[in-house]
This record gives sequence, C-alpha cells and structure tokens, in this order.
Amino acid sequence: MTITLTIISICFWVLLAYYSLLTIAGVVFRRQKKTYAQLDHYPSVAVLIPAHNEGVVIADTLFAMTKIQYPGELKIYLLNDNSKDDTGEIADYYASKYNHIYHIHVPPQTPSGKSRVLNYGLEVTQSDYICVYDADNQPEPKALLMLVEAAEGTAHAVGAVGYVKNINEKANMLTRMISLEFSVFQLTMQAGRWKLFRLGSLTGTNMLVKRSALLEAGGYDPKALAEDADLTLSLTEKGGLLPIVPEAKTWEQEPETIRVWIKQRTRWMQGNLYLIEKTLRNRIYFKGKNFIHSIQLLAVYIGFAFFLIVSDIWFILGLFGAVETTAAIPLLVLWFESWLIYFIQLISSQIMDKKIRFVDLLTSFLMYFTYAQLWLILLIRGVYYQIKLKRSDDDPIWDKTERFRNMPK
Repeated sequence: MTITLTIISICFWVLLAYYSLLTIAGVVFRRQKKTYAQLDHYPSVAVLIPAHNEGVVIADTLFAMTKIQYPGELKIYLLNDNSKDDTGEIADYYASKYNHIYHIHVPPQTPSGKSRVLNYGLEVTQSDYICVYDADNQPEPKALLMLVEAAEGTAHAVGAVGYVKNINEKANMLTRMISLEFSVFQLTMQAGRWKLFRLGSLTGTNMLVKRSALLEAGGYDPKALAEDADLTLSLTEKGGLLPIVPEAKTWEQEPETIRVWIKQRTRWMQGNLYLIEKTLRNRIYFKGKNFIHSIQLLAVYIGFAFFLIVSDIWFILGLFGAVETTAAIPLLVLWFESWLIYFIQLISSQIMDKKIRFVDLLTSFLMYFTYAQLWLILLIRGVYYQIKLKRSDDDPIWDKTERFRNMPK
C-alpha cells in the first residue's frame, strides 16, 4: 500500500508541476506586449454563426457583428439550423439592413449538430478565412482584426485563437466560477502551451481558421461533439500553428443554473471521450506536436480523474480512521497541495484581467472543494451517455445550451 501511494503521489506531483509550469509560462506570455504589423492586403473573412432557436440572444449578437472593424472583405453568415422561434425573423431584419450580413437556411440532415452546420457554411462561402462565433457571442470591435494579423504575421499559422469572457459573470456564484475557469484553463494555460511549445487549441468560438487548411483537414467531423478539439488535432497533425491572442476578446453568456451547466458540460465531456477513443485508435495523433495534445487529453480526462477519485476516497477513509499507512507522503498532503496550486492559478489569472475583489478571493478559495469536484459527476455522465450512444448506433444530437436572457455588452 505504501509503495502504491508513493507512486500515485509522484505521478500526481508531476501533473501538478506541469500545470504550474503552464500557468507561469501563460502569465509571462500574457504580460508580454504583442504587436502584429499591419498588412498591405487583408484577406477576406467569412464569419459563421451556427444558430438553432437562439431568438433570446441573436439580436445582440448580430448587433455586435455590425460593429466589427475590419479593413478587408467581411461577410457574416447566420447559419439557421431549422429554428422554430424568431431567430429567422431577427436574422432577416439584419440581413435587410446590412449588405454584408446573410441569413442562410441550413437544410435538415443527419447527423444534426454544430459540425454539420459549419461544414455547410464552408460550402456556401468562398473567403480566405473562416471565423466562428457562437450565437450568444459579442466580439469586441477589433477582435477579428487582431486574429487575422496574428495568423498572417505568424509563420506556418493556419488560424488564430482569441479569448472568451463571461458576460454574465456577476449573476451568481456559479457564473463567477465559470469565469474563473475560463480565465485559467481557456486562456492562461492556452497561453502557456503557446509560449512553451508553440501549440494552440481551438475554442469553438472566437477562432479563425484558414479555408485551405480546413479543407485539407477534411472539414469538421460531423460526429464530434467537441468539434474544436477534434479540428485542433487535424490541423496540428499537418503542421499548422494556432497562435493565442489574449487581446482578441469576445463575450458570451454562461449557464446560470447547475442543471444547465451539467447538461452543457456533459456534452463537452462526451465529446472529449469520443476524441480520446479516436486518438487511441490512430497512432498519428501521438506523433510530432500532437503528442502533447494527446497526452494532455489523456492526463486531464483519465489521469486527473483517477487521482481525484483516489485522493477523495483516501481522504474520506482517513477521516474515519478506516485506513492507515506509513507512507512518507500521505495523500492528504496532496489534497492541500492540489488546492493551493489551483488557488494560485485562479488568483494569478485574475490579476492579469482585473483588480481582485473579496468575492473573487472567496470564490477562488471554494472552487477546488466544490466546482472542481463536480468533474467526477460529469465524467460518470459522459461515460454513460457515450456508451449509450455507441450501443444504439445513433448520431450525436446538437443539444444546445439554454439561454437565459438578452445581455448586451
């Protein structure tokens, strides 16, 4: 037992050290002043907005799109996937008022989902670049310009990735925690991977991809629920770089209830489990720079979950005196170290964004013992639904996130 716990402790420390290194590198990268030269010619860009019953938020999204400042050819496509609410009417209004906004009706097909809709958008456009925004997004006016200049100004780049911020962060404790999660894992660690390894990961929104690279990669996998992560591996496998641009910001609405959050994150978990299975079946994903992407995928969704389960069980049994060990490094210590590193990551990422308030410190203090522990529930649900999907041989369903209300930036 002592030897087993020691091995688990060492492995856990390696994982913690890696994430600590990413955090430090990410903070360094975010503090560096980044400038990209203005281009003599700006390539054409098609903004794709997949939408299904998004009447609650789509007006604010399209209004934000009218404010985009881009000197090249820009066309915005609202890809209406058989909406039954007033999404189409709102899209028609904006299309009638602005010559560069188009309302596209996506024909019903299977499998349903964001990937299929984006593939259709790829077919009906002819631009040099594709930029994707979710239907609840409100990009800042110069976000697209920054993404294009980063992509064009970085050798071997096939796109660029911006920063996604939470527009309803102050709604409640859950939305504050989601905002902190995005700040750390969706940006700071992203920036760290780019700083250390020249690796970037697409985020599903506020992302730019070169059309030629997207076509060479075969477009989006229509069965992938985590289509952004899946496309990242395809682009990286072909040698494409995806620079991280923290200054290119978009604002989006996040779930305000645990029910909606669990439903959304279960879909994300299921999508990543599908991707894990796909990578394990294809050795090419463990070659070159994709090796880091694939190992991290396994470390997060298998390694971290295993360590979390073991440490939780050991912690509970230890409290009741059910187990004893002579191990020099008890797992209870790992619990504290995990919390401390997690807390430092949250605080350091916040410092880069804003002035920290007491409520931010309190939220950061509680997140490891509450929000992070919900990971296990998501893993169980994700495994269950993925097995159910495979046994039924059905196609994945685009189970979109419920919106709450209009929230202009």
